[in-house]
Amino acid sequence: MTGAAHEEPTSFLRKYVFSLDHKVIAKQYLFTAISMALVGGLLAYVMRMQLASPGQEVPGYGMVSPAGYNTLMTMHGTIMIFWVAMPLLLAALGNFLIPLMIGAGDMAFPRLNRLSYWTFLLSTVVLISSFFVPGGAAAGGWTTYPPLSGSAALSGGAWGVTLWILAVALEFAAFLMGGINFITTAVNMRAPGMKLFDMPLMVWMQVAASVIFLFSVGPLIAGAVMLLLDRTAGTGFYNPATGGDPILFQHLFWFFGHPEVYVILLPGFGVIAEILPVFSRKPIFGYRMIVYSTIITGILSFMVWAHHQFVAGIDPRLATPFSITTILISVPIAVTTFAFIATLWRGSIEFKTPMLFALGMLGVFLLGGVTGIHNGTPAVDIYVHDTYFVVAHFHYALIPPVFFSFLAAIYFWYPKMFGRMMNEVMGKLHFWLTITFVNVTFLPMFPLGLMGHQRRISNPNFFEALRTPEVERLHDIATIGAIGLLLSQIPFLINFVWSLFRGREAGPNPWRATTLEWATTSPPGHGNFEVAPRVYRGPYEYSVPGRDEDWLPQNVSG
Repeated sequence: MTGAAHEEPTSFLRKYVFSLDHKVIAKQYLFTAISMALVGGLLAYVMRMQLASPGQEVPGYGMVSPAGYNTLMTMHGTIMIFWVAMPLLLAALGNFLIPLMIGAGDMAFPRLNRLSYWTFLLSTVVLISSFFVPGGAAAGGWTTYPPLSGSAALSGGAWGVTLWILAVALEFAAFLMGGINFITTAVNMRAPGMKLFDMPLMVWMQVAASVIFLFSVGPLIAGAVMLLLDRTAGTGFYNPATGGDPILFQHLFWFFGHPEVYVILLPGFGVIAEILPVFSRKPIFGYRMIVYSTIITGILSFMVWAHHQFVAGIDPRLATPFSITTILISVPIAVTTFAFIATLWRGSIEFKTPMLFALGMLGVFLLGGVTGIHNGTPAVDIYVHDTYFVVAHFHYALIPPVFFSFLAAIYFWYPKMFGRMMNEVMGKLHFWLTITFVNVTFLPMFPLGLMGHQRRISNPNFFEALRTPEVERLHDIATIGAIGLLLSQIPFLINFVWSLFRGREAGPNPWRATTLEWATTSPPGHGNFEVAPRVYRGPYEYSVPGRDEDWLPQNVSG
């Protein structure tokens, strides 16, 4: 093999545990994140059961106190955003695909890559350990707003939020290392002949997400350090009694938090951009237009954060400009979405499992995007803010790029990762169960929010006006959906493990795709490529006139 920046390991520990190989590190991120997804999913199950039957024991868990519910809600949100979405879409897929898609032997900095994963794993251990300290885990919400998070009595004891802050800091350090690696690799290590506009859109999306993360994370790190000092050293950055301002933390958090949405969304879009051309047998529509839209999205993502604070005490005169930027950022996202839809037009569409999840992502995401305009409009946001309408919106905005895109990616690149095909029947069963129960879970939350039901309340009967059969029925439907959604992942887990040993051997290019990762063995060996590839064209040459085959790989001349 050629192109690796390090020698091929010979021992088990060097090959599979302390590996420098980007492919092994990608799988380490993958399995760690899937494990955390199980934890986050179980927390969601307990919350939904509590909301459906307040005051009763949750099967398999016991009684849920109001403080315990706050912990469940805080840790569910934290885990699913930081320890599931980011490692799955950014770290696992980025690590595995970027070198392969650009024809490189490995990442630019393999040792930094290894340090990135082990720092992330340490952050996972710290976060999970916070469940077992005196006072319990953090309970101040996944956004950890002060003054609630600044009080040990109100936010999970003396250690809960402190360990939360430490875990987040470690995780951010890991992704800073990874982001630097992704950008450097894509800029400097492309195969001969591959220009910037010959890169697959997945690489563009990963690089854009890494750049957004690098520029946005600094203020939150500073804000978290100030919060830690408030809790441990007696400072008063967020304490009004000592001249501090709790609203400051909200600005620092959301200056990172809303760009973070696009750190997750863009790699999800990258997955869809790779799958649609393969299963419609057409070039991607508007390649350069998508690239420019991605760049514009990244720039605008830094100009929308305060729409989270329309009811938080900011100057009302700020509402209009942030409402305008919020609506503006939907334009490049819509351009990309319609380019994907145009790719399907008159295509020879094959409804394989990856394609089903890609199409499902587009359909479900549209509902999340449309309802985001409501939340970006101050007059409406004042009414629906902190209700279940917002819960429904952000799950419809995040589940498609995280959950559907990730599953599409696994079904699509599983043959390249493990050399075997996943079972199609099990895959399609998994898709139809998943898309059904996602909607059963979250659609009822829109009317719940419009009826005025507050989120983050452990007992729906707390408000006299909400003690209605309609509310109880909607909570019951959402709870049935959540349980069904969790159970729907059993076929996926069985398929994943069974296919490792019994799946049909894939060969190098089972999908007849054109990008460089399909030009090597499945799975790729050390150094990725037997001979360093040379690139002659863009990444999506399908249905080329005059050719017997309907695909023309990037590395084939003529």
